[in-house]
Order: sequence, then structure tokens, then C-alpha cells
Amino acid sequence: MPRLLTKLILCTLFTSLVAAGFATKNLRDFLNTPMDIQGEGLAYLLEKGGSLSQVGVDLSLLGVLENRRWLSIYSRISGRGTAIEAGEYWLEPGLTPLELIAKFEQGDVRFFQLTLVEGWDMSQVLSRLRSADALINTFGADTRVLTADMLGLEASFPSLEGLLFPDTYRYHSGTTDRELLLQAYQRMQKVLNDEWSDRSKNLPYDTMYQALIMASLVERETGVAWERAQISGVFVRRLKLGMRLQTDPAVIYGLGASYTGNLRSRHLKDGSNKFNTYRHHGLTPTPIALAGREAIHAALHPADGKTLYFVAKGDGTHYFSETLKEHQKAVRKYQIEQRRKDYSSTPVIKPAG
Repeated sequence: MPRLLTKLILCTLFTSLVAAGFATKNLRDFLNTPMDIQGEGLAYLLEKGGSLSQVGVDLSLLGVLENRRWLSIYSRISGRGTAIEAGEYWLEPGLTPLELIAKFEQGDVRFFQLTLVEGWDMSQVLSRLRSADALINTFGADTRVLTADMLGLEASFPSLEGLLFPDTYRYHSGTTDRELLLQAYQRMQKVLNDEWSDRSKNLPYDTMYQALIMASLVERETGVAWERAQISGVFVRRLKLGMRLQTDPAVIYGLGASYTGNLRSRHLKDGSNKFNTYRHHGLTPTPIALAGREAIHAALHPADGKTLYFVAKGDGTHYFSETLKEHQKAVRKYQIEQRRKDYSSTPVIKPAG
């Protein structure tokens, strides 16, 4: 081989090696240099079927990624980023392209939280769902009446009132309100089954649903932990004796939007209100609120005793009485003679929204 040709080959090879070295260094620098993510971070939604190449284009247009071609080159060389999860991602400051690829490969999507509060009714639940971030709303009507079949359930309950477990739920962008409610329903079924299997004997309930109705009444009557079993005990004894429950929160629930904050004697005399426990015997037709595990436990483990009455003292607690005479005396004391300016007969429930 002529000496000149050999020199040309060696020169070309050397140039290629140098270029490859520079390219390798540039690629390495690109992969390990933080992207230009400003502020607290950036929310990025990767649609289903989206690719790493599309991510590169999007982030380049947003001014976050300096050279999207390096992202594609690295993916072809390494085979990484070929299978990435769709969803909403939170891209924090300091994130490098290499870490970005790992985040998409692991499906490290951004999660949101939504809390359903003990004592809320369905109208409050729906209001919270409508205001939740990144949750798809499929219930357009402003109503608290949702049936089991709307969640694809075969159960024949009058409504979903009280059938959701109050808790904090995590979800990702694109989740529907139906999916979240189904999760809350299934959680309630598990809690109910667990508590029902360990219930006290001789309870006036034939079904878990009846126990849940009682738990909702207990939940709305008191927010004081030690009172729950006491309230349950009073209600259970009244049911066994054929006495009306006479619980204000049930009447208020039945009034719905017409309730303006003052419970009148005419409300207590209204027999058309199916939830008026001053006129109707037995439990209410449905639960009146979301009941937590503690209220459910109290409904299934009522406290022993002889008390048949209780009256709100105005500070969130109640005075319990065994006789009507003692009860009437307590009513005069706490609701007339010593009525507090900040009087509250029921626990304060956090507003929806």
C-alpha cells in the first residue's frame, strides 16, 4: 500500500476517533446536565401512545430541553426510553435528561390527594369532587342522589349516601370521579365487613346497611370520641323499646337545601319528611352522612346503660339522662338558662371545596 494512502487512512481514522470522543463527551454532558426548569417545577402530561421523541419535542418547545436530538440519539444507542408510561409528571428543578428518562420508564407519575371527611353528605362529596385537581368529572348534575348502578354496581341501595368511606385518596391525572368513588365504596365494604364480623350480640340490625345507617346518625350527633358508644347505646335502647330516635341531624338532612340553619317546631311535626325521626319510628331510610370506622365500631358496640335521652350542652358534648324528667331539666339548663353564645348541637363539619 502506498505510504500516502496509509497516512490518509490513519488520518481519517484518527479524526473519526476524535470526533467520536467529542460526541461521547457531549452526549454524557447533555445527559447529566440539569434541564432549564424554572420556579418550583413543571407539570408535563404525556398522552397515551406518546414517545420519548415527542417528549423531547415538547420540552424543547417549552425551552426546557436544549438539544432534543441528543435525547433521541441516546435512546437509539442504549435502547432506553422505548417503553414509557403515560400520565402527568412533575418535573422538578435540577432534573437531568438521564433522570427524566428513568422517571418516564418507572411511570413516576404525579399523584393528587382528595379527602372525604367524616360527617359529609353526598352533596358535599360531589362538590369536593368537582373542585378536585386533575379529576375528570362525569357527574354533571348538581345532586346528592347517586345510585349504585351509576358506578357499575349491582347493589340495590336507594342511593350512595353513606356508602363511601371517609379517607384521603391518592389518584393520578386522568382518573374519573367514578373511579375514585368506586375505590371509596370498596374501602367502605371492607371496613363494614371487618367490623360486622366482630359485632356485639343482640343488636337491632338485620343487615350491615342498617348498622351503617346507625353509624351515620352517631357520626352526625357527636365528634367526641368517648360519646360515640354512649350515643349508640341510647339509640339502640330506644329502638328495642319501640321509641322514636328523635335525632335532629336526621331531620335536618331530610330538609335538604330548604334548611337555613334554624330547626323549627314545624319541622319536627312534618310527617312528609321521611327522615323526621320525631314522627317516624325506626332507622332513617338511608345513612345521612359518611361514617368513619370509629362511628361504625360504636354502632356495632353500643355502650351498656339505662340512658334514653341526651341533650347538647353547647360545647360539642352532651348530657345523658335515664328519665324524661331528668332530660327536661337538662334541656332547660343547657338550652334555655345557660345557653352559650357559641352554642352548637352537632359537631362542626369542614366545608366542602
